[in-house]
Amino acid sequence: MTHLEEITPHTFDAAVGIRVRPDQEHAVSPVVQSLAEAYVHPEGVAWPRLIVDGERPVGFLMAFLGIDWHGDGSEHRSGLWRLNIAADAQGRGYGRFAVRAVAEELRRRGTEEMYVSWHPGPDGPEAFYLGLGFRTTGEVSGDQTVGVLELG
Repeated sequence: MTHLEEITPHTFDAAVGIRVRPDQEHAVSPVVQSLAEAYVHPEGVAWPRLIVDGERPVGFLMAFLGIDWHGDGSEHRSGLWRLNIAADAQGRGYGRFAVRAVAEELRRRGTEEMYVSWHPGPDGPEAFYLGLGFRTTGEVSGDQTVGVLELG
């Protein structure tokens, strides 16, 4: 059964061992960078988790919780920050599981919208996110397209 596990000293090596396909490396940061970013942000902003199928680590996700989107306190957003599915585990529904798990966690916290951003282009994950019900917002974050999913 697929489930999420917290990143602990026990699961750290498995998490940083998750590698996407070589052609995807330009589109998503390695897990170790994500964990470093989680560490340097204020407590409670990052929600990193290992995706495990039975006993086998198959991916990593990190949600962001209530970040100051514009940096001026005018809007706080939550969503999926990172999604890394192991190269040999792709195409088996783990990405969909991860998005649903983050959506459930955000609903549990009373959040009504879930944001995500992705690298545009033919080799990017846009079709994946749009297929799950995200819609583009018309915004760009850095060089990434921003999408939102209504959770209500």
